[in-house]
Amino acid sequence: MDKRELLQRFSAYAPLVDTDMLGKAYDYSAKSHAEQARASGEDYFSHCAAVADSLIDWKMDLPTVCAGLLHDVIEDTSVTPEKLRQNFGEEIAKLVTALTKLHKVQFSSRDDAQAENWRRMILATAQDIRVIIIKLADRLHNMQTIEYLTPEKQERIARETISLYAPLAHRLGMFEIKGQLEDLSFAVLHPEDFADLEAKVRSRLPAREAMLTEFRKMLEHALSKSDVPHRILARSKNLHSIWGKMQRQKKPFEEIQDALGVRLITDSVANCYALLGLLHTHFQPVPDSFTDYIAHPKLNLYKSLHTTVVGPKGEYIEVQLRTEEMHRTAEYGIAAHWRYKTGEAAKDAHLEEKLNWLRQWIEWLQDLDSPREFLDSLKTDLDLYQVFVFTPLGEVKALPVGATPIDFAFAVHTDIGQTCVGARVNNKMVKLDTQLKSGDICEILTKKNSVPKKDWLKVVKSARARSKIRHYLREKGIAA
Repeated sequence: MDKRELLQRFSAYAPLVDTDMLGKAYDYSAKSHAEQARASGEDYFSHCAAVADSLIDWKMDLPTVCAGLLHDVIEDTSVTPEKLRQNFGEEIAKLVTALTKLHKVQFSSRDDAQAENWRRMILATAQDIRVIIIKLADRLHNMQTIEYLTPEKQERIARETISLYAPLAHRLGMFEIKGQLEDLSFAVLHPEDFADLEAKVRSRLPAREAMLTEFRKMLEHALSKSDVPHRILARSKNLHSIWGKMQRQKKPFEEIQDALGVRLITDSVANCYALLGLLHTHFQPVPDSFTDYIAHPKLNLYKSLHTTVVGPKGEYIEVQLRTEEMHRTAEYGIAAHWRYKTGEAAKDAHLEEKLNWLRQWIEWLQDLDSPREFLDSLKTDLDLYQVFVFTPLGEVKALPVGATPIDFAFAVHTDIGQTCVGARVNNKMVKLDTQLKSGDICEILTKKNSVPKKDWLKVVKSARARSKIRHYLREKGIAA
């Protein structure tokens, strides 16, 4: 992508923003990387331009796109942080510095180096969420061009991508990017399974499209009698998620009941509910399939109405109903909130509140001194598969797989965790190292003067519990 095209694409959604700085960043990066080439033989700058291109796709702000163009200049060229600050100011320089790996520090192993680089990047993300968004754009392009690397490097990068980057995209609500990263990693790590599943999905496609076409016609006919604005999109699962379902259920592809998916996009929250009423009037809803993520959004900002209805030939069809804004947030998550707006619409009063969960989680991770322990806790907390455990009053707590009553106690309240002496799960007394399962009802028993035990660190799984226990032990002068 040449400079003129990049500036035009940026100006298409930010027409009032001066693009001089963006043009300067383009030229500066191209000149800095002029003598470098990628493993593919292409000019190295093509990668920087591709990262900026993704950030523009996600409609990110000017400093973020500039940092995307410049993200490797400190790490891979003679440019210093001070030079960058002089040329582009503090904000852009901070973003680029946060993305720069540690090379001068000596580590005992590659794993320790990786862990410390992740630690630095995550802590920088606590200050500015745009750091991780640029890093996701960087990793996406690296995965798209991974075939030019040696098999060993491909496997290492793909494993890191699927264990850290894809789950992080999921936690940020960036489902489109998460799916792409998963499938690109899947193709590297399990090439035969990937090729086999891709062929099977492709062979099933004509029949699925025929069913969807028939359903869409019936849906359009039903909705045509109302004046509710809408558009209909088909939805398909990424290959890795289908493969994961096959592994979990220990079933071949042919036995996986993967419901057809449709999205109904409209212009307002009221019309989401109006469309839901029309949908249930004309198509039989499947009992217990309705979930309202508009009234109760997910932590990663996701909002939609979910329901499943019976199609014309008895097949199940999952329908998600959302506004255009919700759709953008569902695709790009936290990145959607940096899109350029003007006037009052530019203010997102709830954005800071929405980011609090992420910042709090990062604060818990900061209490871990060892880079290796930090990375292990990060992987555990990013695990997509969680258990959902209930308090006796019916409040639900999401915990990492393998979590114990101690994790649950700290999830309820720090004081409950610190004074925990026992637990009842489903009305039965259990040991504190018992692993909880989804649907369990957990009651924590406390004692006024009880305190956290050092041994608890061996059994807890959540970053919150680990952080709170370490904090208490540190205050009492007990080495953890």
